[in-house]
Order: sequence, then C-alpha cells, then structure tokens
Amino acid sequence: MNTLRQAVREYLSMRRDLGFKLQEAGKGLYDFVTFMEQRRATYITQVLALSWAQQPADVQPAHWAQRLSFIRGFARYRSATDSRTQIPAPGLLPFQPKRARPYLYSDDEIRRLLCAALKMPCHYERGELRPWVYYCLLGLLSVTGLRLGEVRNLELQDVDLDTAVLTIRGAKFGKTRLVPLHASTCKVLADYIARRQHHWVGRPVSSYLFVSSWGNRLDAGDIHRTFYALSRQIGLRGASDSHGPRLHDFRHRFATNTLVNWYRSDQDPERLLPVLSAYLGHVHVADTQLS
Repeated sequence: MNTLRQAVREYLSMRRDLGFKLQEAGKGLYDFVTFMEQRRATYITQVLALSWAQQPADVQPAHWAQRLSFIRGFARYRSATDSRTQIPAPGLLPFQPKRARPYLYSDDEIRRLLCAALKMPCHYERGELRPWVYYCLLGLLSVTGLRLGEVRNLELQDVDLDTAVLTIRGAKFGKTRLVPLHASTCKVLADYIARRQHHWVGRPVSSYLFVSSWGNRLDAGDIHRTFYALSRQIGLRGASDSHGPRLHDFRHRFATNTLVNWYRSDQDPERLLPVLSAYLGHVHVADTQLS
C-alpha cells in the first residue's frame, strides 16, 4: 500500500491534470503528511485531521476551515484505497466567509480614475510609459470584466487587433478563452502598443503587454498600491481608509451592466446568462449569479 506521502503526490498530480492549481492545498497537504509521520500515523483520522487543521492557534477560523478542507478532499481520495481513512465531517470547523460587498463604479468615477492615471508624475525617463500602462490596464479591466491576473498575463501575441480578440491563456482551471473587443478598445490598445514599442526600442523588454518601468511583467502588489493611490486622489477612498472599492469590482460592474443592457433591450437575461458566464471564464453559471 502507498504511503500517505506517495498518495498525496498522486492526488495532487491527478487534480492538477484536471486543471486545478492547488498551490496552497499542495503545501498544506505535504505539511499534514509531515505531521502524520511525526506521530507515526499511517492513516487519516478525524482527531488527527482536526489537530493539524487547528494550527496555529492565533489565526482566524477561516484559516482552520481552509486547512481542514484540504484534508477532506484528500481523505475522500485516500478512502478508496485505505478503508481505515476517516473523512472529516462537513460540519466540523464551520465557517461562513463574508463576501465583500461589490462596488459599482459610475462612468464618471472611471473617467476620473483614468484621467488621474494619465497625470501620474514621471521623475525619470524609464517611467515615462507608466501613466499609459495604468491608463490602459485600468481601462481594459473596466470594459472587459477580465480578472486582474488575466490582464497581467496578457502577452503581445495574445492581442489580435485585426480580429478584435484577446486570447486569455491559463486562466482558472487552466482554461483558455477568446474575449472580443469593441472597436474603441482596439483603438486605445493600438495607440498604447505603439507607445510601448517606441519607449522600449533598442532596450530589452518582456513580451507581456503591460510592463513595469524595468521592462518586466507588472507586479500585482504594485498594481494594487497604484490603484489605491489613484482612488484616494479622486476621492474614492479616504486618505486613511484601509477598505474601499477594489480592482475586482470592475468585474462586478461589467457583469451588472451587461445584464441591465439586456433588460433594457428586451432580451432574456436568464437565457443569455450562460453566454456571460462563458465570457467571464466561469466554470458554472451559478458562479456568475453570485458575482
């Protein structure tokens, strides 16, 4: 019979082949295996699962619930080859996550955000493209409903302005999809790409569409910090606010506006919802209903 460590390796390999990334789950399960080995335990019990999941003691209950969910999924898999396996009951460590309340940006707020991006100061030559990077990145998020990670991962080869289509590669569950673009969006992107090529002529730069002042793919942390600064500048957030409108709320706005436009044009949103779901890259229509 395989050891728990071998079983975890096979379980993660199988699920990743199905498109699941399981980065946190992978680290957690290997840590759980080490915990089991230290106790010379050869099969999963509910007591041991709870003991590992409730570490460390000074974290939010959500963290414990997530750790136990890692074991629960693996235990279901393991029980097929080791009947001694105990699958942690669903009611253990219950936690109901609080969904962030979506913020629906107005057209005027988006215009002011984009104008503020274009007015960002440039203190050195390398940073001259930065205002245009953020102007186009924020604008693209607002008109396409893409996830931030999907926009960060766009490469020049993924932007086909002749057919007005973006290719989104390696999104959630490893899926690839095509996203159509409006002619006005293509015009802005074409202008940005021309500026990008002129700015980086004769200098090394990555193939990503949106790059830092050093020519690398934009850092997610820097994007958020820049967005917060611009939000405070135009009054979307107070000077000391730690919460407020998020980048992900562009996605909510896109979905909501699409549904509203369908209602206004006397189309059937319920029938068309799968179309919106596929466009947004959701696996299930229910995910779109919860957006």
